[in-house]
Amino acid sequence: MSKRFFLKATAALAAIAAIGTAHAQTTPLKFQLDWRFEGPAAFFLTPVAKGYFKDAKLDVTVDAGNGSGGAVTRVASGTYDIGFADLAALMEFHANNPEVPNKPVAVMMVYNNTPASVMALKKTGIKTPADLAGKKLGAPVFDAGRRAFPIFAKANGIGNVAWTAMDPPLRETMLVRGDVDAITGFTFTSLLNIEARGVKAEDVTVLQYPDYGVKLYGNAIIASPKLIKENPAALKAFLLAFTKGAKDVIADPAAAINDVKARDGIINTELEIRRLKLAIDTVINSPDARAEGFGQVKGPRLSLMASQVSDAFNTKTRVNPEAIWNGSFLPTAKELDILPKPKK
Repeated sequence: MSKRFFLKATAALAAIAAIGTAHAQTTPLKFQLDWRFEGPAAFFLTPVAKGYFKDAKLDVTVDAGNGSGGAVTRVASGTYDIGFADLAALMEFHANNPEVPNKPVAVMMVYNNTPASVMALKKTGIKTPADLAGKKLGAPVFDAGRRAFPIFAKANGIGNVAWTAMDPPLRETMLVRGDVDAITGFTFTSLLNIEARGVKAEDVTVLQYPDYGVKLYGNAIIASPKLIKENPAALKAFLLAFTKGAKDVIADPAAAINDVKARDGIINTELEIRRLKLAIDTVINSPDARAEGFGQVKGPRLSLMASQVSDAFNTKTRVNPEAIWNGSFLPTAKELDILPKPKK
């Protein structure tokens, strides 16, 4: 065997070994969305499509969900490493399952304000929260807005209302048909669904919770205690890659929807662009988010929400705000500075 051949063979084997080592260092992470592949899912699908997770040596799988409660329980069970869920749902899980050892923890705030609102057709005469007294409201039993309605009612002195439960696909249909007077739901979901049923946006009254004294946080990225303990570096890398992708989504929502369409080819592109823009304007790039900083929470506000959720959800134990939040894996303040200044 010649020396040159030996050196080439050795170099080739070293290259193969290096590739194998690099591959071995890639961390697989399973991510659970809160809902279907709709506009806001771009925040997680774009960093996948652009290779930001891959560049961070992460192999991230993003799966559609069927509600925040499901996302919380799937991360708690260990089926998923990370998820996206309403903070109130996470609080409720913690307070109602004190004996469960693997309770997920929120590690990054994405929806600084709850997207929940009450929506009614203007022809019903409902213009303010006070007008809801004695009315028939509809929503799925697990809907975040319905669960938090006692907080909204208390903040606005609303009298008793009657509730009708239905499956999510029937909510807006029943409102348009007049089967209920008003519904609760995420603004960027239900308002566009109402429009899709032939009602103009200007004919809908939208009472957004944050506009009426309810400063609940919305959806956060949650992580399993196992991931936090065993691979904190991977979690930190995930949040930084996500932030990079989020900046791109906010800068160009229309382009980001292509990444959603790649996962669900039957979505209505124009509708989902509008949905994503509405989500950005109402709960992501909101005045509260700009004041507190993207991804972050403020202690007093978090504590107030924990107390409100404990009361409204009638939890088994009181929510401990310190147990549900861990901001130590967040990118730096400079890296989190991705929110554009408000348009004048």
